[in-house]
Amino acid sequence: MVAISRRPGADLGVKDAPNLRDLGGWRARGGKVRSGVLFRTVSITARQAEQAEAFSRLGVRYIYDLRTADERKLEPDKVPPGVDYISIDVLSDLNSAAGPARLVNAMSDPEAVEMILRSPDTAARIEASFRSMISLPSALAGYRQLFIDLAESEGGSSVIHCTTGKDRTGWASAALLLLLGVSEDDVYADYLLTNKQLLPALQPIVDDFVAAGGNPSLLKPILSVEAEYLDTTVDEMRQRFGSIEGYFYDGLQLDRSVVERLRAAFIERD
Repeated sequence: MVAISRRPGADLGVKDAPNLRDLGGWRARGGKVRSGVLFRTVSITARQAEQAEAFSRLGVRYIYDLRTADERKLEPDKVPPGVDYISIDVLSDLNSAAGPARLVNAMSDPEAVEMILRSPDTAARIEASFRSMISLPSALAGYRQLFIDLAESEGGSSVIHCTTGKDRTGWASAALLLLLGVSEDDVYADYLLTNKQLLPALQPIVDDFVAAGGNPSLLKPILSVEAEYLDTTVDEMRQRFGSIEGYFYDGLQLDRSVVERLRAAFIERD
């Protein structure tokens, strides 16, 4: 049985959907983020009874998949009956092979992964991948679509995911929480919960990588999140648009009516 937790960021305990958590419960401007309307998780590639039951009990009606076309082809989502599936490739314009999501998909070839990660410019390329979530035309268009859809969705809750539910999903979650007036401390707290809730589920990936001859210490920047990653994305957002409101209005080019609908939908007033 899945219950919607009243504790912000609590793992909902669904074995087949690690890092599944409610974005609700955090203190926001004028109230708190509404619980039971938006969830985040990893890719939904295993059709398991527990996961389907969880989504049913949570009232999930919409799934937003932020992965690339290659990722979706490699492991398509198993969408439960009665749920609308929306694909939004926010990184379709990204050419870098050093982005964390693309490295996860190359994990079966430790030699190739190690070659990329030991390259002198890898740190800069990984940083660029986090900045790209603000700068890429595909990211601006994709997140614009996501937030318009969330503002207009009715009659059920939504799930956002990418591959590991930490980078593209992490920014979508952080951006919305910031817009709703959640404190930066709490936004970062939610972002970093991924390490606690996701890493144990990824241990088989680490084990397979080691068995194939890989060095497990190299996987930390790929499989975990760090405050510095969100720092980088927020810094890029502020450099380009000044504030989170500037990002939504000028970057995503959303009308004020859309932003107000987001706030109305996701803030439970005191």
